[in-house]
Amino acid sequence: MVDELDIDMVIIAMPSASSKQIRNVVELCEEAGVEFRMLPKMADLIAGRVSTGALREVSIEDLLGRDPVKLDLPAIRAGMSGKCILVSGGGGSIGSELCRQVARLGPARLVIVDHSEYNLYRIDYELTRQYPDIEIVSMLCDVTDPSAVDQVFERHRPAVILHAAAYKHVPLLEPQVREAVHNNVIGTRTVADAADRFGSEIFVLVSTDKAVNPANIMGATKRMAEIYCQNLSQHSATRYITVRFGNVLGSAGSVVPLFLEQIRQGGPVTVTHPEITRYFMTIPEASQLILQAGVMGKGGEIYVLDMGQPVKIVYLAEQMIRLSGLEPGSDIEIEFTGLRPGEKLYEELFHEKETLVSTEHSKILLARYRTWDWERLQKLLHDISVACQRYDEDSLRGAMHEFVPELSPTPPAALPSNVIPLDSHKA
Repeated sequence: MVDELDIDMVIIAMPSASSKQIRNVVELCEEAGVEFRMLPKMADLIAGRVSTGALREVSIEDLLGRDPVKLDLPAIRAGMSGKCILVSGGGGSIGSELCRQVARLGPARLVIVDHSEYNLYRIDYELTRQYPDIEIVSMLCDVTDPSAVDQVFERHRPAVILHAAAYKHVPLLEPQVREAVHNNVIGTRTVADAADRFGSEIFVLVSTDKAVNPANIMGATKRMAEIYCQNLSQHSATRYITVRFGNVLGSAGSVVPLFLEQIRQGGPVTVTHPEITRYFMTIPEASQLILQAGVMGKGGEIYVLDMGQPVKIVYLAEQMIRLSGLEPGSDIEIEFTGLRPGEKLYEELFHEKETLVSTEHSKILLARYRTWDWERLQKLLHDISVACQRYDEDSLRGAMHEFVPELSPTPPAALPSNVIPLDSHKA
């Protein structure tokens, strides 16, 4: 039909289509060699953010995203509106989107905490202009500094804390055990304890699938933070809730910005292994489900977000190259570099000893958690804090294995002959 009618461009006018339907149409357009654009999504049209004439290119989110999330907005609004909400790590990818979502719910005050001056400035600049009627307080604060954290809580008495502050880059943290533990474990404990002392209603820990059977330092520290918050909930009037999910498309340090940069430079696009897979969801979807889980929890739960089917990273790379108008293998090469330290071929969303049960929300599952002896837990955390002060990484590694006995280094994966070792590629 494209050749017969001499079609120059296909307009995909399917604003309510699922990602699978869009992928099918895009593949047909690519096979026919015709340019394509699409109308904005129905949600954007209804919200008035765009007009029907605003054609745009198909994005990777269109191909890998899922159906729109159905939220219990009355419950979320009841849990958030008219209250003081604190978002730690509020300048980061997830944290900033949480701030946007919370601002739409009409809080009495939104307190944004981050240790990056520039990230804090950006989200403050954005939200103070979009929501002039909401009191927005942006504070430079290191979550590992008890005095600074106490000062924030003393001033603002937040009812709800969304704790998104964390180091998350797996290869970077692997040789920096002290920094990973100090920020992700001691920092979480510092904020969580403040929530207890100052009588906050809800504390939500943003966690990761890398905390399940961790093969790296980052995942182990997030699992340690989960354990502390779960068990603290049994000794506090504050409800401590953990939300665990996989990779987020377009977040800082994720493969999407990396691939885009590599494509702009003419390649190659580097993938660690031909079989490596990851779970993906969009930043808005992850943030909305965090808020939903936060108001559902009674305290002590680990909520696992339904991430759909895992996606091969090589498929993601191929689609991003094609969306740039290029062809994988001929215009842009894909090179396999080998798994990095602490990296697994696939991620898991729950531990074998965590029984998953459904909840009232179709995309949120509940994992039954494992209890700890409270005194033992407190002593171990005290020892970890002392080891952090002394930069005693051997003791930290030992404590980490006591906390998370399932922690094991990534076994080397067998790679096919077309894999280019990273060291050789750099040479």
